[in-house]
Amino acid sequence: MTALRVRIDRDSPVPPWEQLRAGVARRIARGRLLPGDRLPTVRSLAERLDLAPNTVARAYRALEDAGWLQGRGRNGTFVADAIPVPVDDAAAALASAADDYLRRAGQLGFSEPEARDALGTSVAAKKSSTAAPT
Repeated sequence: MTALRVRIDRDSPVPPWEQLRAGVARRIARGRLLPGDRLPTVRSLAERLDLAPNTVARAYRALEDAGWLQGRGRNGTFVADAIPVPVDDAAAALASAADDYLRRAGQLGFSEPEARDALGTSVAAKKSSTAAPT
Protein backbone atom coordinates (compact mmCIF):
# COMPACT_ATOMS: atom_id res chain seq x y z
CA MET A 1 0.00 0.00 0.00
CA THR A 2 1.26 3.44 -0.91
CA ALA A 3 1.94 6.01 1.78
CA LEU A 4 -0.31 9.00 1.23
CA ARG A 5 0.89 12.33 2.56
CA VAL A 6 -1.79 14.99 2.43
CA ARG A 7 -2.10 17.89 4.81
CA ILE A 8 -5.52 19.10 5.95
CA ASP A 9 -5.68 22.74 7.07
CA ARG A 10 -8.36 22.91 9.74
CA ASP A 11 -8.46 26.74 9.49
CA SER A 12 -9.08 26.76 5.74
CA PRO A 13 -12.49 27.74 4.39
CA VAL A 14 -12.10 24.81 1.94
CA PRO A 15 -13.89 21.73 3.29
CA PRO A 16 -11.59 18.89 4.42
CA TRP A 17 -12.98 16.44 1.84
CA GLU A 18 -12.13 18.93 -0.95
CA GLN A 19 -8.62 19.50 0.45
CA LEU A 20 -8.10 15.74 0.47
CA ARG A 21 -9.52 15.36 -3.05
CA ALA A 22 -7.27 18.12 -4.40
CA GLY A 23 -4.22 16.79 -2.56
CA VAL A 24 -4.61 13.27 -3.92
CA ALA A 25 -5.27 14.53 -7.47
CA ARG A 26 -2.20 16.77 -7.23
CA ARG A 27 0.00 13.84 -6.10
CA ILE A 28 -1.26 11.73 -9.00
CA ALA A 29 -0.79 14.53 -11.53
CA ARG A 30 2.79 15.08 -10.32
CA GLY A 31 3.61 11.38 -10.53
CA ARG A 32 3.99 10.86 -6.79
CA LEU A 33 1.18 8.31 -6.99
CA LEU A 34 1.42 6.03 -9.98
CA PRO A 35 -1.08 3.90 -11.92
CA GLY A 36 -2.00 0.85 -9.89
CA ASP A 37 -0.82 2.27 -6.56
CA ARG A 38 -3.18 1.20 -3.79
CA LEU A 39 -4.46 3.94 -1.50
CA PRO A 40 -5.03 3.50 2.22
CA THR A 41 -8.46 2.29 3.27
CA VAL A 42 -11.05 4.92 4.06
CA ARG A 43 -10.97 3.96 7.73
CA SER A 44 -7.17 4.00 8.09
CA LEU A 45 -6.77 7.32 6.26
CA ALA A 46 -9.59 8.88 8.28
CA GLU A 47 -7.86 7.78 11.47
CA ARG A 48 -4.48 9.08 10.36
CA LEU A 49 -5.85 12.47 9.27
CA ASP A 50 -8.28 12.69 12.20
CA LEU A 51 -11.26 12.95 9.83
CA ALA A 52 -14.62 11.25 9.76
CA PRO A 53 -14.65 8.17 7.50
CA ASN A 54 -17.48 9.72 5.46
CA THR A 55 -15.21 12.70 4.72
CA VAL A 56 -12.53 10.45 3.24
CA ALA A 57 -15.14 8.35 1.42
CA ARG A 58 -16.57 11.51 -0.15
CA ALA A 59 -13.13 12.57 -1.42
CA TYR A 60 -12.42 9.08 -2.81
CA ARG A 61 -15.85 8.99 -4.49
CA ALA A 62 -15.26 12.38 -6.13
CA LEU A 63 -11.85 11.19 -7.38
CA GLU A 64 -13.39 7.99 -8.75
CA ASP A 65 -16.16 9.93 -10.48
CA ALA A 66 -13.55 12.20 -12.08
CA GLY A 67 -11.44 9.26 -13.28
CA TRP A 68 -8.44 9.67 -10.96
CA LEU A 69 -9.12 6.56 -8.86
CA GLN A 70 -10.60 3.15 -9.41
CA GLY A 71 -12.46 1.34 -6.65
CA ARG A 72 -12.10 -2.44 -6.74
CA GLY A 73 -14.58 -3.36 -4.04
CA ARG A 74 -13.03 -5.22 -1.14
CA ASN A 75 -9.63 -5.19 -2.88
CA GLY A 76 -9.29 -1.46 -2.27
CA THR A 77 -8.93 1.82 -4.09
CA PHE A 78 -6.22 2.28 -6.70
CA VAL A 79 -4.81 5.05 -8.88
CA ALA A 80 -6.43 4.73 -12.30
CA ASP A 81 -4.34 3.51 -15.24
CA ALA A 82 -5.18 6.63 -17.28
CA ILE A 83 -5.73 9.94 -15.53
CA PRO A 84 -7.95 12.75 -16.74
CA VAL A 85 -5.79 15.35 -18.48
CA PRO A 86 -7.36 18.16 -20.49
CA VAL A 87 -6.43 17.74 -24.15
CA ASP A 88 -4.72 21.14 -24.28
CA ASP A 89 -2.57 20.18 -21.25
CA ALA A 90 -1.62 16.68 -22.44
CA ALA A 91 1.52 17.72 -24.35
CA ALA A 92 2.73 19.81 -21.40
CA ALA A 93 2.04 16.91 -19.02
CA LEU A 94 4.03 14.53 -21.23
CA ALA A 95 6.94 16.97 -21.49
CA SER A 96 6.95 17.35 -17.71
CA ALA A 97 6.93 13.57 -17.23
CA ALA A 98 9.86 13.24 -19.65
CA ASP A 99 11.80 15.90 -17.76
CA ASP A 100 11.10 14.12 -14.47
CA TYR A 101 12.27 10.81 -15.98
CA LEU A 102 15.54 12.28 -17.23
CA ARG A 103 16.17 14.05 -13.92
CA ARG A 104 15.56 10.81 -11.99
CA ALA A 105 17.83 8.85 -14.34
CA GLY A 106 20.54 11.46 -13.69
CA GLN A 107 20.05 11.05 -9.93
CA LEU A 108 20.64 7.33 -10.40
CA GLY A 109 23.88 8.09 -12.23
CA PHE A 110 22.77 7.43 -15.81
CA SER A 111 23.48 9.63 -18.82
CA GLU A 112 20.73 10.91 -21.11
CA PRO A 113 21.60 8.36 -23.85
CA GLU A 114 21.46 5.54 -21.27
CA ALA A 115 18.08 6.79 -20.09
CA ARG A 116 16.78 6.84 -23.68
CA ASP A 117 18.08 3.30 -24.24
CA ALA A 118 16.32 2.10 -21.09
CA LEU A 119 13.10 3.72 -22.24
CA GLY A 120 13.43 2.10 -25.67
CA THR A 121 14.01 -1.29 -24.06
CA SER A 122 10.94 -0.82 -21.87
CA VAL A 123 8.76 0.18 -24.85
CA ALA A 124 9.97 -2.80 -26.88
CA ALA A 125 9.28 -5.18 -23.98
CA LYS A 126 5.79 -3.79 -23.55
CA LYS A 127 5.07 -4.14 -27.27
CA SER A 128 6.26 -7.74 -27.32
CA SER A 129 4.21 -8.64 -24.24
CA THR A 130 1.01 -7.23 -25.75
CA ALA A 131 1.52 -8.64 -29.25
CA ALA A 132 -1.10 -11.20 -30.24
CA PRO A 133 0.22 -14.74 -30.66
CA THR A 134 0.14 -16.09 -34.18
